[in-house]
Amino acid sequence: MEPNVKTKTESLVRPPKREHCTTPLMAQPSKRPYLSTTSLNTHPMSYQGAFPFFRLPSEVGRFSLDSHRCYHGDSRKLRYYRPPSSVQKGASPGWDLMDGYENRYVRRDENEKEGLLHILTWVKENKGLLGGSGSRKLDRDFVTWRGHLTKVLCTPYESQEGWLLAVSLFKGTLYISERETEVARKKREERTTIQEKLMYSGYKFESHLCADSPDGQPSPSAVVNTNEAFCSVLFARLSTHSFLISGEVDCCDPLATNSNPPSCYVELKSSAQIRNPHQQRSFNRYKLLKWWCQSFLLGIPLIVAGFRNPEGKVVSLQDYRTSDIPHLIRTDQHSWDPAVCMNFCDAFLSFVKNVVTRDDPGVVYLFSWEPGSDVTFSVHTDPTYHILPAWYVEAMSLGAAVD
Repeated sequence: MEPNVKTKTESLVRPPKREHCTTPLMAQPSKRPYLSTTSLNTHPMSYQGAFPFFRLPSEVGRFSLDSHRCYHGDSRKLRYYRPPSSVQKGASPGWDLMDGYENRYVRRDENEKEGLLHILTWVKENKGLLGGSGSRKLDRDFVTWRGHLTKVLCTPYESQEGWLLAVSLFKGTLYISERETEVARKKREERTTIQEKLMYSGYKFESHLCADSPDGQPSPSAVVNTNEAFCSVLFARLSTHSFLISGEVDCCDPLATNSNPPSCYVELKSSAQIRNPHQQRSFNRYKLLKWWCQSFLLGIPLIVAGFRNPEGKVVSLQDYRTSDIPHLIRTDQHSWDPAVCMNFCDAFLSFVKNVVTRDDPGVVYLFSWEPGSDVTFSVHTDPTYHILPAWYVEAMSLGAAVD
């Protein structure tokens, strides 16, 4: 285990206010028009206003998943950002992101639903870092994956895919785990070869920029194995909600001005080449929305994007500072507003707290949302819905520390 237990005073993050967002949020949750006891409105207009209080995440731990998806409580799978010195930003490196798809590609089994498994393993091994007292074992309101909160942040602007989030309250902490919707399952099972290759291209892009050591060099001819991952575990706070959040990190910049994680982390993305104003608007409204949400939640300051042509070759590289992305889209009145995303997330977490009242790992509250609808929920006690395994419940119920 290589936890980073340094805590530092984090700054309040406030992206620029959008000109058309002038309606302030109500101060008292009970008076907010979008909050009720049975459903939650998702319309963007309901969440316009000032950016809510958000404390930048601080890393408290890390873990790795090896080539067989086995957990290790250390940073052995952390990679380092090592762009070739011969490639300049804006140049065309010509990397073939389809190379190796047929014979150097190991896919993770997407039918294996891990849920919160690896986060819970880390929590079990590191109870001493989490400051619980009395009946509350963790000094956090929520435990979840970064990807789950990303979907929540994007909800006010999402028009294609719904979601299901299962929540259980246990020892005073709310655990949020995603369940695959039927639409998502069908879409995954019916992916075409072209779609599979596009997914592969993102991993392949990383192989051109990442090395296994700070002074090493990338190995683009190596096997791409999507079982492998390095994950950061962080504390963060949004408004009155504290949470333990974990997410996969692509690489660390050994030359970063601030070497303390997550400030030294880099997110790598590949995307289709932008050829006209329509594609640029679409990129700004959909890709940059998701990219900003993902990186902002983990406190990752830099996104490096590779734009590929129709043949799958990288034609240009571009850096995006996470803090600059709101400035890039603010002039588009029909685009997204970061304050709306965060205010909705704040409202959703408040909604969950109001709804999930039974402190029992055998009770699961299933929150569901489809585009154009409100967030609703149902309550389940069937073991098939459980998100906290028996070994975790037992371990966190013990009074003594767990080895």
